[in-house]
Amino acid sequence: MSRLEDLGKAVEESEDARKPPVPPVPNAGPFRRDFFTSPLRGRWLTSFLGSSMLPLLVIAALTGFLSHAAYNPGLGSNDLTGGFDVDLYFLDWPTSPVWLYSLTQGLHLIAGLAVIPILLAKLWSVIPRLFEGPPVRSVAHSLERLSVLLLVGSAIFLLVTGVINVEYWLTPLGFAFLPAHYYAAMVFLGALSLHLVLKLPIVASTFRREGAFRPLGEGIDRMRASDPTIDTLASPAPAEPTISRRGMLGVVGLGSLGLVVMTASANLLGGVREIALLSPRGQSGGPAGPDDFLVNKTAELAGVTEDMTGPDWRLQLSAGSEMVELSREDLLAMDQYTEHLPIACVEGWTTWQDWTGVRLRDLAAIAAAASESVVLVESIQEGGAFSQATLAANQINDSRSLLALKANGEDLTLDHGFPARVIVPALPGVHNTKWVRKMKFSEA
Repeated sequence: MSRLEDLGKAVEESEDARKPPVPPVPNAGPFRRDFFTSPLRGRWLTSFLGSSMLPLLVIAALTGFLSHAAYNPGLGSNDLTGGFDVDLYFLDWPTSPVWLYSLTQGLHLIAGLAVIPILLAKLWSVIPRLFEGPPVRSVAHSLERLSVLLLVGSAIFLLVTGVINVEYWLTPLGFAFLPAHYYAAMVFLGALSLHLVLKLPIVASTFRREGAFRPLGEGIDRMRASDPTIDTLASPAPAEPTISRRGMLGVVGLGSLGLVVMTASANLLGGVREIALLSPRGQSGGPAGPDDFLVNKTAELAGVTEDMTGPDWRLQLSAGSEMVELSREDLLAMDQYTEHLPIACVEGWTTWQDWTGVRLRDLAAIAAAASESVVLVESIQEGGAFSQATLAANQINDSRSLLALKANGEDLTLDHGFPARVIVPALPGVHNTKWVRKMKFSEA
């Protein structure tokens, strides 16, 4: 056996001799530690930027998952994650307060955009680590680098695709935004949790040593470069400063504030539309026209024509095998109710209007549906992710939930869902189905 082992060892050594040697990490360019000479870099700056980002990331993540919960993904066709049908929320999305979805998605967009300048600054602060050598020192070190790769990659994906979706540039990319965003958020939260476990002790020790805010008091004339013997992010040969740390953080903060101002005006419970420069649906003159209120999808984009919504249109109500058909005139002859309710979009914008129509619970009674029924609402729209939606019993039974026939005292326009559309308090805008054709009530 020992002779066989010796022979095997000799073969391995012979093969190793034929392999080209693994080149060492070059000590040139960015691989030299003294290549990065900014005196701003150091653990304090990176820790401060990370601590500033964390509340915004928590708000963005929490409101993102609240948005997913608002779709009631456990009902009918509402799951938009590509088959991940585990109900994580254990609740039906509430209908009060009516501005709940407006608030959560306004905060989601604002926090997501505000974090972009801070994230870019933090990535700049740690860029020397990208070139550290050896690139992998141990199994633990390789896992740490993998977690950072997943964290940075998922964060950039979420922010870039989020902005692209808000700006309506996503379609050419060829993938569905909601499932991609949802799964990337899962990866991000896992990587962030691991990153916090690994880095919070370092952040705490850095703030104990240097003070959480003390370096902010150092102007450019008194600014101290970090000690490279105890701070692996510090430059061993720092250049003369051209801006102080507080000056840099001020520029980053102004960048975040500017993004907030250009989005919050139309996205936090509605507001001034004209300065919503980063929200196409938030500005006047959108698809519905300069004097009209906001829409996400026009009739033309949905493939809905006036011929499809003319006098022959009928609303079909069913609960089991029986079906009732109602014309628009039949609906107008029923008791009419008016409610001032918002439409709030996952992209963040909100618009409040006066809606007039028939209560959904009255339609459920006509269909002889049980009191705890859910309803599948189908649109004339052919295909698309939101051509149908399932509403929960609490949404049907809320007295403010309407099949709207008018907006602001006038018949709905075709772009806004003529001849009839759903309006439910606190419901995501895309589930307020337009151009309604069928309502199928059934037990949950």
